Amino acid sequence: MLERTKARRQAMHILYQCDITGASASRVLEAHAWNPDDGEPLDFCRDLVLGVEAHQATIDGAISEISENWALGRMPVVDRNILRLAAYEILYLDDVPPSVSINEAVELAKVYGGDDSSKFVNGVLGRLAEERAARSGSQGPVPATEGPDD
Repeated sequence: MLERTKARRQAMHILYQCDITGASASRVLEAHAWNPDDGEPLDFCRDLVLGVEAHQATIDGAISEISENWALGRMPVVDRNILRLAAYEILYLDDVPPSVSINEAVELAKVYGGDDSSKFVNGVLGRLAEERAARSGSQGPVPATEGPDD
């Protein structure tokens, strides 16, 4: 399994735990058992988790806007956190193509989500990536605009 794929999977588990328990990302990361040989995947996992936490209001707003008929609180916890993770990558990481973020999220949804989770995740994230590209006038990664949680 690719290193960043492992890091995304671990980040999704940590975000899920934060969502269920209400604990901060920092606290869950601190309590998590890490293999010291993990290196870069560990750093990427931490960056993802802390990035989602830092920008959660903007990320949740973007997801809510796109998933009009699904309130964020009504979404399955796994789906919600997969969406948050990939939305963070799409909105804030210049070095990750949106198509990679979407594909990785769909694969997580196939493994951890319900029967229709992968389709739902693909639809929401595809629309998010399209809207970001349209606002920028390009097909490349788009840095998010600054907001109150930036």
